Amino acid sequence: MRYSDTDRRTFLKMAAIAATCAASTPLASWADSKRGPIRAWRTAGDQRYVSINAPTWEAGKPLTAMSIRLNPDEQYQQVLGFGAALTDSSCYLLEQLDAGKRKSLLDECFGPDGLCLSVARTTIGASDYSLNAYSYDDSPTPDPNLTHFSIDHDRKYILPLLKEAQQANPDLFYFSSPWSPPGWMKAGNSLLGGSMRKHYFDAYAQYFVKFLQDYAASGIKIQAVTVQNEVDTDQDGRMPQALWGQEYEIDFVKSYLGPALQKAGLNTKIWILDHNYNLWGRAVDELSDPDVYKYVDGVAWHGYYGPPSAMTRVHDMFPAKNTYWTEGGPDISAPDYGTDWANWSSTFTGILRNWARCIVSWNLVLDENGKPNIGPFSCGGVITINSKTHELTRSGQYWAFAHYARTIQRGARVIASSGDLEKIDHVAVQNPNGSHVLVLTNKGREETVQVALRDQSLSIFLPPDSITTLGW
Repeated sequence: MRYSDTDRRTFLKMAAIAATCAASTPLASWADSKRGPIRAWRTAGDQRYVSINAPTWEAGKPLTAMSIRLNPDEQYQQVLGFGAALTDSSCYLLEQLDAGKRKSLLDECFGPDGLCLSVARTTIGASDYSLNAYSYDDSPTPDPNLTHFSIDHDRKYILPLLKEAQQANPDLFYFSSPWSPPGWMKAGNSLLGGSMRKHYFDAYAQYFVKFLQDYAASGIKIQAVTVQNEVDTDQDGRMPQALWGQEYEIDFVKSYLGPALQKAGLNTKIWILDHNYNLWGRAVDELSDPDVYKYVDGVAWHGYYGPPSAMTRVHDMFPAKNTYWTEGGPDISAPDYGTDWANWSSTFTGILRNWARCIVSWNLVLDENGKPNIGPFSCGGVITINSKTHELTRSGQYWAFAHYARTIQRGARVIASSGDLEKIDHVAVQNPNGSHVLVLTNKGREETVQVALRDQSLSIFLPPDSITTLGW
Protein backbone atom coordinates (compact mmCIF):
# COMPACT_ATOMS: atom_id res chain seq x y z
CA MET A 1 0.00 0.00 0.00
CA ARG A 2 1.22 3.48 -0.82
CA TYR A 3 1.94 5.69 2.14
CA SER A 4 0.00 8.92 2.71
CA ASP A 5 -0.29 11.74 5.21
CA THR A 6 -3.45 10.22 6.66
CA ASP A 7 -2.16 6.68 6.99
CA ARG A 8 1.06 7.21 8.96
CA ARG A 9 0.83 4.24 11.30
CA THR A 10 0.37 1.71 8.51
CA PHE A 11 3.13 3.30 6.49
CA LEU A 12 5.62 3.47 9.37
CA LYS A 13 5.00 -0.17 10.21
CA MET A 14 5.68 -1.19 6.62
CA ALA A 15 8.70 1.12 6.40
CA ALA A 16 10.20 -0.46 9.52
CA ILE A 17 9.77 -3.93 8.01
CA ALA A 18 11.37 -2.75 4.76
CA ALA A 19 14.27 -1.16 6.64
CA THR A 20 14.87 -4.37 8.58
CA CYS A 21 14.90 -6.40 5.37
CA ALA A 22 17.22 -3.91 3.68
CA ALA A 23 19.67 -4.03 6.57
CA SER A 24 20.00 -7.81 6.24
CA THR A 25 20.78 -7.80 2.49
CA PRO A 26 23.95 -6.86 0.60
CA LEU A 27 24.32 -3.25 -0.56
CA ALA A 28 22.83 -2.54 -3.98
CA SER A 29 25.27 -1.53 -6.70
CA TRP A 30 24.16 2.13 -6.62
CA ALA A 31 25.02 2.31 -2.92
CA ASP A 32 28.59 1.05 -3.17
CA SER A 33 31.86 2.96 -2.97
CA LYS A 34 31.02 4.81 -6.20
CA ARG A 35 28.49 6.96 -4.40
CA GLY A 36 29.38 10.52 -5.35
CA PRO A 37 29.82 13.61 -3.20
CA ILE A 38 26.74 15.41 -1.97
CA ARG A 39 25.60 18.79 -3.24
CA ALA A 40 23.12 20.89 -1.32
CA TRP A 41 20.86 23.90 -1.95
CA ARG A 42 18.76 25.91 0.48
CA THR A 43 15.96 28.46 0.63
CA ALA A 44 15.53 30.12 4.03
CA GLY A 45 15.43 33.67 5.37
CA ASP A 46 17.17 35.83 2.76
CA GLN A 47 18.59 32.79 0.91
CA ARG A 48 16.94 31.79 -2.37
CA TYR A 49 18.03 28.39 -3.69
CA VAL A 50 21.67 28.98 -2.81
CA SER A 51 24.40 26.36 -2.79
CA ILE A 52 25.50 25.47 0.75
CA ASN A 53 28.22 23.33 2.26
CA ALA A 54 27.02 19.76 2.08
CA PRO A 55 27.43 17.09 4.76
CA THR A 56 29.29 13.86 4.06
CA TRP A 57 28.28 10.25 4.42
CA GLU A 58 29.65 8.46 7.48
CA ALA A 59 29.54 4.78 8.41
CA GLY A 60 28.75 3.28 11.80
CA LYS A 61 26.62 6.07 13.24
CA PRO A 62 23.67 4.86 15.37
CA LEU A 63 20.23 6.05 14.31
CA THR A 64 18.74 8.93 16.28
CA ALA A 65 15.13 9.86 17.01
CA MET A 66 15.43 12.52 14.29
CA SER A 67 16.20 10.06 11.50
CA ILE A 68 14.93 9.77 7.94
CA ARG A 69 15.60 6.39 6.36
CA LEU A 70 15.90 5.95 2.59
CA ASN A 71 15.15 2.72 0.76
CA PRO A 72 15.76 2.99 -3.01
CA ASP A 73 14.70 -0.64 -3.50
CA GLU A 74 11.11 0.48 -2.87
CA GLN A 75 10.13 2.58 -5.87
CA TYR A 76 6.92 4.29 -6.86
CA GLN A 77 5.71 6.47 -9.74
CA GLN A 78 7.77 7.87 -12.58
CA VAL A 79 7.97 11.67 -12.61
CA LEU A 80 6.78 13.51 -15.72
CA GLY A 81 7.82 16.97 -14.52
CA PHE A 82 6.88 20.31 -13.01
CA GLY A 83 5.31 23.36 -14.59
CA ALA A 84 2.58 25.98 -14.83
CA ALA A 85 -0.28 27.12 -17.04
CA LEU A 86 0.31 29.37 -20.04
CA THR A 87 -3.16 30.88 -19.96
CA ASP A 88 -4.49 33.58 -22.26
CA SER A 89 -3.62 36.11 -19.52
CA SER A 90 -0.09 34.78 -19.01
CA CYS A 91 0.62 34.75 -22.74
CA TYR A 92 -0.77 38.26 -23.15
CA LEU A 93 1.45 39.65 -20.38
CA LEU A 94 4.52 37.90 -21.77
CA GLU A 95 3.76 39.30 -25.21
CA GLN A 96 3.87 42.83 -23.72
CA LEU A 97 7.53 42.42 -22.81
CA ASP A 98 10.24 43.37 -25.26
CA ALA A 99 11.66 40.36 -27.12
CA GLY A 100 14.88 40.22 -25.12
CA LYS A 101 13.23 40.35 -21.69
CA ARG A 102 10.59 37.84 -22.79
CA LYS A 103 13.24 35.38 -23.98
CA SER A 104 15.19 35.86 -20.76
CA LEU A 105 12.09 35.13 -18.65
CA LEU A 106 11.10 32.06 -20.67
CA ASP A 107 14.66 30.77 -20.46
CA GLU A 108 14.54 31.34 -16.70
CA CYS A 109 11.34 29.33 -16.39
CA PHE A 110 11.87 26.54 -18.93
CA GLY A 111 15.55 26.55 -19.88
CA PRO A 112 18.23 24.13 -18.65
CA ASP A 113 19.96 26.85 -16.63
CA GLY A 114 16.72 28.10 -15.06
CA LEU A 115 13.84 26.44 -13.22
CA CYS A 116 13.81 23.62 -15.79
CA LEU A 117 10.00 23.51 -15.92
CA SER A 118 8.98 20.75 -18.30
CA VAL A 119 5.14 20.61 -18.25
CA ALA A 120 2.73 23.36 -19.29
CA ARG A 121 -1.05 23.57 -19.29
CA THR A 122 -2.99 25.47 -21.92
CA THR A 123 -6.67 26.30 -22.13
CA ILE A 124 -9.05 25.17 -24.86
CA GLY A 125 -10.79 28.50 -25.32
CA ALA A 126 -11.20 31.02 -22.50
CA SER A 127 -10.73 30.45 -18.78
CA ASP A 128 -11.28 32.91 -15.95
CA TYR A 129 -7.75 34.10 -16.69
CA SER A 130 -8.46 35.50 -20.14
CA LEU A 131 -8.96 38.97 -21.53
CA ASN A 132 -12.47 38.06 -22.65
CA ALA A 133 -14.78 35.07 -22.89
CA TYR A 134 -14.41 33.12 -26.14
CA SER A 135 -14.51 29.62 -27.63
CA TYR A 136 -13.32 28.34 -30.98
CA ASP A 137 -16.85 28.33 -32.38
CA ASP A 138 -18.80 31.33 -31.14
CA SER A 139 -21.62 30.93 -33.62
CA PRO A 140 -24.80 32.85 -32.72
CA THR A 141 -26.80 29.76 -33.69
CA PRO A 142 -26.05 26.04 -33.18
CA ASP A 143 -23.21 24.88 -35.43
CA PRO A 144 -22.97 21.08 -34.98
CA ASN A 145 -20.91 20.75 -38.17
CA LEU A 146 -18.38 23.24 -36.73
CA THR A 147 -18.35 25.32 -39.90
CA HIS A 148 -17.29 28.37 -37.85
CA PHE A 149 -14.53 26.58 -35.93
CA SER A 150 -11.29 28.58 -35.77
CA ILE A 151 -8.26 28.90 -33.46
CA ASP A 152 -7.45 32.34 -34.92
CA HIS A 153 -7.81 33.94 -31.47
CA ASP A 154 -4.74 31.98 -30.34
CA ARG A 155 -2.58 32.89 -33.32
CA LYS A 156 -1.94 36.46 -32.16
CA TYR A 157 0.04 35.80 -28.97
CA ILE A 158 -0.81 32.38 -27.45
CA LEU A 159 0.66 30.09 -30.10
CA PRO A 160 3.76 32.30 -30.57
CA LEU A 161 4.38 32.16 -26.80
CA LEU A 162 3.93 28.38 -26.69
CA LYS A 163 6.51 28.11 -29.46
CA GLU A 164 8.94 30.38 -27.62
CA ALA A 165 8.58 28.30 -24.44
CA GLN A 166 9.17 25.19 -26.53
CA GLN A 167 12.38 26.73 -27.88
CA ALA A 168 13.57 27.15 -24.28
CA ASN A 169 12.70 23.49 -23.57
CA PRO A 170 12.15 21.32 -26.67
CA ASP A 171 10.89 18.49 -24.42
CA LEU A 172 8.08 20.60 -22.97
CA PHE A 173 4.97 18.46 -22.36
CA TYR A 174 1.77 20.36 -23.21
CA PHE A 175 -1.67 19.34 -21.97
CA SER A 176 -4.90 21.29 -22.42
CA SER A 177 -8.20 21.78 -20.59
CA PRO A 178 -11.48 23.43 -21.61
CA TRP A 179 -13.34 25.69 -19.19
CA SER A 180 -16.43 25.79 -21.37
CA PRO A 181 -17.74 24.29 -24.60
CA PRO A 182 -19.17 26.82 -27.07
CA GLY A 183 -22.23 28.49 -25.56
CA TRP A 184 -24.63 26.95 -28.09
CA MET A 185 -23.70 23.48 -26.81
CA LYS A 186 -24.86 24.32 -23.27
CA ALA A 187 -28.00 24.84 -21.29
CA GLY A 188 -28.30 28.61 -21.04
CA ASN A 189 -26.49 29.20 -24.36
CA SER A 190 -23.66 31.03 -22.56
CA LEU A 191 -19.98 30.46 -21.92
CA LEU A 192 -20.58 31.58 -18.33
CA GLY A 193 -21.73 28.67 -16.20
CA GLY A 194 -24.43 26.23 -17.22
CA SER A 195 -24.10 22.59 -18.20
CA MET A 196 -23.25 20.56 -21.29
CA ARG A 197 -26.09 19.32 -23.50
CA LYS A 198 -25.81 15.65 -24.31
CA HIS A 199 -27.06 15.91 -27.89
CA TYR A 200 -23.92 17.90 -28.78
CA PHE A 201 -21.48 15.23 -27.54
CA ASP A 202 -20.53 14.17 -31.07
CA ALA A 203 -19.90 17.77 -32.18
CA TYR A 204 -17.87 18.44 -29.05
CA ALA A 205 -15.67 15.39 -29.64
CA GLN A 206 -14.95 16.73 -33.13
CA TYR A 207 -14.23 20.13 -31.54
CA PHE A 208 -11.42 18.46 -29.56
CA VAL A 209 -10.13 16.75 -32.71
CA LYS A 210 -10.06 20.02 -34.67
CA PHE A 211 -8.32 21.81 -31.82
CA LEU A 212 -5.61 19.15 -31.59
CA GLN A 213 -5.12 18.99 -35.36
CA ASP A 214 -4.98 22.77 -35.83
CA TYR A 215 -2.54 23.20 -32.93
CA ALA A 216 -0.33 20.43 -34.33
CA ALA A 217 -0.40 22.10 -37.76
CA SER A 218 0.70 25.31 -36.02
CA GLY A 219 3.70 23.59 -34.42
CA ILE A 220 2.31 22.72 -30.98
CA LYS A 221 1.59 19.09 -30.15
CA ILE A 222 -0.81 18.73 -27.25
CA GLN A 223 -0.04 15.42 -25.59
CA ALA A 224 -3.01 15.15 -23.23
CA VAL A 225 -6.44 16.70 -22.69
CA THR A 226 -8.82 16.79 -19.79
CA VAL A 227 -12.54 16.57 -20.51
CA GLN A 228 -13.40 19.65 -18.46
CA ASN A 229 -11.69 21.89 -15.94
CA GLU A 230 -13.39 21.24 -12.59
CA VAL A 231 -16.24 19.04 -13.76
CA ASP A 232 -18.36 19.42 -10.64
CA THR A 233 -19.10 23.15 -10.67
CA ASP A 234 -20.29 25.93 -12.98
CA GLN A 235 -18.91 28.59 -10.56
CA ASP A 236 -22.39 30.10 -10.28
CA GLY A 237 -22.17 31.52 -13.80
CA ARG A 238 -19.45 34.00 -12.84
CA MET A 239 -16.88 32.87 -15.43
CA PRO A 240 -16.37 30.54 -18.38
CA GLN A 241 -17.15 27.16 -16.84
CA ALA A 242 -19.44 24.15 -17.34
CA LEU A 243 -21.02 21.56 -15.11
CA TRP A 244 -20.62 17.93 -16.20
CA GLY A 245 -22.59 15.21 -14.46
CA GLN A 246 -20.65 12.04 -13.75
CA GLU A 247 -22.74 9.99 -16.17
CA TYR A 248 -22.14 12.64 -18.85
CA GLU A 249 -18.36 12.45 -18.52
CA ILE A 250 -18.56 8.64 -18.64
CA ASP A 251 -20.68 8.64 -21.79
CA PHE A 252 -18.66 11.38 -23.50
CA VAL A 253 -15.32 9.62 -22.96
CA LYS A 254 -16.35 6.10 -23.90
CA SER A 255 -18.78 6.80 -26.74
CA TYR A 256 -17.50 10.02 -28.29
CA LEU A 257 -14.12 11.50 -27.30
CA GLY A 258 -12.15 8.26 -27.04
CA PRO A 259 -13.45 6.86 -30.35
CA ALA A 260 -13.06 10.25 -32.10
CA LEU A 261 -9.38 10.60 -31.12
CA GLN A 262 -8.75 7.01 -32.13
CA LYS A 263 -10.48 7.42 -35.50
CA ALA A 264 -8.50 10.60 -36.19
CA GLY A 265 -5.24 8.76 -35.50
CA LEU A 266 -4.42 10.99 -32.51
CA ASN A 267 -2.45 9.49 -29.63
CA THR A 268 -3.45 12.29 -27.26
CA LYS A 269 -3.99 11.02 -23.71
CA ILE A 270 -7.32 11.55 -21.93
CA TRP A 271 -7.36 12.58 -18.26
CA ILE A 272 -10.63 12.65 -16.34
CA LEU A 273 -11.95 14.68 -13.39
CA ASP A 274 -9.49 17.64 -13.35
CA HIS A 275 -10.95 18.61 -10.00
CA ASN A 276 -10.47 18.32 -6.25
CA TYR A 277 -9.33 15.48 -4.01
CA ASN A 278 -12.75 15.21 -2.36
CA LEU A 279 -14.21 13.89 -5.64
CA TRP A 280 -12.08 10.73 -5.54
CA GLY A 281 -15.22 8.56 -5.45
CA ARG A 282 -16.28 9.96 -8.81
CA ALA A 283 -12.92 8.99 -10.31
CA VAL A 284 -13.36 5.46 -8.96
CA ASP A 285 -16.85 5.17 -10.45
CA GLU A 286 -15.72 6.40 -13.85
CA LEU A 287 -12.68 4.12 -14.05
CA SER A 288 -14.89 1.20 -12.98
CA ASP A 289 -16.60 1.41 -16.37
CA PRO A 290 -14.46 -0.83 -18.64
CA ASP A 291 -15.24 1.25 -21.72
CA VAL A 292 -14.05 4.41 -19.99
CA TYR A 293 -11.04 2.62 -18.52
CA LYS A 294 -9.70 1.58 -21.92
CA TYR A 295 -9.58 5.17 -23.20
CA VAL A 296 -8.33 6.95 -20.07
CA ASP A 297 -4.63 7.36 -19.27
CA GLY A 298 -5.18 8.79 -15.81
CA VAL A 299 -6.82 11.20 -13.39
CA ALA A 300 -6.08 14.94 -13.10
CA TRP A 301 -6.34 16.45 -9.62
CA HIS A 302 -6.64 19.87 -8.00
CA GLY A 303 -5.69 20.44 -4.37
CA TYR A 304 -8.23 23.01 -3.16
CA TYR A 305 -10.39 20.61 -1.10
CA GLY A 306 -9.59 17.32 0.59
CA PRO A 307 -6.31 15.52 1.44
CA PRO A 308 -3.78 14.31 -1.17
CA SER A 309 -4.20 10.76 0.13
CA ALA A 310 -7.31 10.65 -2.10
CA MET A 311 -4.92 10.15 -5.03
CA THR A 312 -3.50 7.07 -3.33
CA ARG A 313 -7.00 5.68 -2.77
CA VAL A 314 -7.71 5.81 -6.48
CA HIS A 315 -4.25 4.56 -7.43
CA ASP A 316 -4.57 1.54 -5.13
CA MET A 317 -7.78 0.53 -6.91
CA PHE A 318 -6.47 1.29 -10.43
CA PRO A 319 -2.67 0.98 -10.26
CA ALA A 320 -2.28 0.94 -14.05
CA LYS A 321 -3.75 4.44 -14.35
CA ASN A 322 -1.60 7.52 -13.89
CA THR A 323 -2.03 10.40 -11.46
CA TYR A 324 -1.45 14.05 -12.40
CA TRP A 325 -1.65 17.21 -10.27
CA THR A 326 -2.81 19.89 -12.66
CA GLU A 327 -3.72 23.07 -10.76
CA GLY A 328 -2.91 25.08 -7.67
CA GLY A 329 -1.29 28.48 -7.35
CA PRO A 330 -0.44 31.34 -4.99
CA ASP A 331 -2.77 34.10 -3.81
CA ILE A 332 -1.51 37.51 -4.89
CA SER A 333 -3.30 39.16 -1.96
CA ALA A 334 -1.61 36.98 0.68
CA PRO A 335 1.05 38.79 2.76
CA ASP A 336 3.43 35.84 2.35
CA TYR A 337 3.02 35.57 -1.45
CA GLY A 338 6.80 35.87 -1.90
CA THR A 339 7.93 33.88 1.14
CA ASP A 340 5.60 30.89 1.60
CA TRP A 341 8.07 28.46 0.01
CA ALA A 342 7.97 26.02 2.94
CA ASN A 343 4.18 25.72 2.72
CA TRP A 344 4.41 25.06 -1.00
CA SER A 345 7.25 22.57 -0.61
CA SER A 346 5.26 20.71 2.03
CA THR A 347 2.34 20.62 -0.42
CA PHE A 348 4.61 19.36 -3.21
CA THR A 349 5.96 16.61 -0.95
CA GLY A 350 2.44 15.43 -0.12
CA ILE A 351 1.59 15.36 -3.82
CA LEU A 352 4.64 13.32 -4.80
CA ARG A 353 4.16 10.94 -1.87
CA ASN A 354 0.69 10.14 -3.22
CA TRP A 355 1.55 8.95 -6.72
CA ALA A 356 1.32 12.18 -8.74
CA ARG A 357 3.56 12.24 -11.80
CA CYS A 358 3.53 16.02 -12.25
CA ILE A 359 2.93 19.21 -10.29
CA VAL A 360 1.54 22.07 -12.38
CA SER A 361 0.79 25.50 -10.99
CA TRP A 362 -1.97 27.74 -12.22
CA ASN A 363 -0.89 30.91 -14.13
CA LEU A 364 2.81 31.14 -14.91
CA VAL A 365 2.66 34.96 -14.81
CA LEU A 366 0.05 37.56 -13.78
CA ASP A 367 0.29 41.24 -12.92
CA GLU A 368 0.48 42.81 -9.46
CA ASN A 369 -3.32 42.67 -9.10
CA GLY A 370 -3.72 39.09 -10.29
CA LYS A 371 -4.92 40.32 -13.68
CA PRO A 372 -5.98 40.02 -16.49
CA ASN A 373 -8.92 38.15 -14.99
CA ILE A 374 -12.57 37.91 -15.96
CA GLY A 375 -13.43 35.60 -13.06
CA PRO A 376 -14.08 36.03 -9.32
CA PHE A 377 -10.96 34.45 -7.82
CA SER A 378 -7.85 36.15 -6.44
CA CYS A 379 -4.86 34.26 -7.81
CA GLY A 380 -1.26 35.17 -8.39
CA GLY A 381 1.26 34.01 -10.91
CA VAL A 382 4.28 31.89 -10.16
CA ILE A 383 5.93 35.17 -11.20
CA THR A 384 4.36 38.64 -11.01
CA ILE A 385 5.01 41.09 -13.84
CA ASN A 386 4.34 44.67 -12.80
CA SER A 387 1.96 46.08 -15.40
CA LYS A 388 3.66 49.50 -15.45
CA THR A 389 7.37 48.83 -14.87
CA HIS A 390 7.58 45.17 -16.00
CA GLU A 391 9.54 44.47 -12.81
CA LEU A 392 9.46 40.79 -11.83
CA THR A 393 8.52 39.39 -8.42
CA ARG A 394 9.04 35.70 -7.77
CA SER A 395 6.56 33.92 -5.51
CA GLY A 396 7.27 31.52 -2.69
CA GLN A 397 5.92 28.83 -4.98
CA TYR A 398 8.61 29.75 -7.53
CA TRP A 399 11.34 29.05 -4.97
CA ALA A 400 9.69 25.80 -3.96
CA PHE A 401 9.67 24.71 -7.61
CA ALA A 402 13.41 25.42 -7.80
CA HIS A 403 14.11 22.69 -5.24
CA TYR A 404 12.22 20.09 -7.27
CA ALA A 405 12.31 20.98 -10.97
CA ARG A 406 16.03 21.82 -11.08
CA THR A 407 17.16 18.50 -9.60
CA ILE A 408 14.43 15.92 -10.34
CA GLN A 409 14.67 14.68 -13.92
CA ARG A 410 11.87 13.43 -16.15
CA GLY A 411 11.67 9.69 -15.64
CA ALA A 412 12.84 9.82 -12.01
CA ARG A 413 11.29 7.32 -9.63
CA VAL A 414 10.02 8.35 -6.21
CA ILE A 415 11.68 6.10 -3.62
CA ALA A 416 10.70 5.24 -0.06
CA SER A 417 11.69 7.59 2.72
CA SER A 418 10.43 7.01 6.25
CA GLY A 419 10.57 8.98 9.46
CA ASP A 420 7.65 10.71 11.17
CA LEU A 421 9.24 14.00 12.22
CA GLU A 422 7.09 16.87 13.47
CA LYS A 423 6.92 19.80 11.01
CA ILE A 424 9.49 18.15 8.71
CA ASP A 425 8.47 16.71 5.34
CA HIS A 426 10.66 14.65 3.05
CA VAL A 427 10.54 13.05 -0.38
CA ALA A 428 13.29 11.28 -2.30
CA VAL A 429 13.79 10.20 -5.91
CA GLN A 430 16.22 8.24 -8.02
CA ASN A 431 16.92 9.93 -11.37
CA PRO A 432 17.31 8.03 -14.65
CA ASN A 433 21.03 8.83 -14.65
CA GLY A 434 21.46 7.10 -11.29
CA SER A 435 21.70 10.25 -9.19
CA HIS A 436 19.50 10.77 -6.13
CA VAL A 437 17.62 13.73 -4.69
CA LEU A 438 16.18 14.28 -1.22
CA VAL A 439 14.05 17.36 -0.53
CA LEU A 440 13.66 18.29 3.14
CA THR A 441 11.09 20.88 4.20
CA ASN A 442 11.09 22.32 7.72
CA LYS A 443 7.96 24.25 8.70
CA GLY A 444 8.90 24.33 12.40
CA ARG A 445 11.80 25.42 14.56
CA GLU A 446 15.43 24.77 13.62
CA GLU A 447 16.40 21.09 13.74
CA THR A 448 19.29 18.80 12.91
CA VAL A 449 18.15 15.59 11.25
CA GLN A 450 19.92 12.40 10.33
CA VAL A 451 19.53 10.81 6.90
CA ALA A 452 20.30 7.08 6.80
CA LEU A 453 21.09 5.19 3.62
CA ARG A 454 22.05 1.53 4.01
CA ASP A 455 25.13 1.42 6.22
CA GLN A 456 25.84 5.15 6.08
CA SER A 457 24.26 8.33 7.38
CA LEU A 458 24.69 12.10 7.44
CA SER A 459 23.50 14.94 9.62
CA ILE A 460 22.02 18.12 8.16
CA PHE A 461 20.93 21.32 9.91
CA LEU A 462 17.52 22.62 8.84
CA PRO A 463 16.72 26.27 9.61
CA PRO A 464 13.12 27.19 10.43
CA ASP A 465 10.79 27.80 7.49
CA SER A 466 13.24 26.28 5.04
CA ILE A 467 13.72 23.96 2.09
CA THR A 468 16.94 21.99 1.72
CA THR A 469 17.70 19.79 -1.27
CA LEU A 470 20.46 17.17 -1.20
CA GLY A 471 21.74 15.57 -4.39
CA TRP A 472 24.34 12.84 -4.88
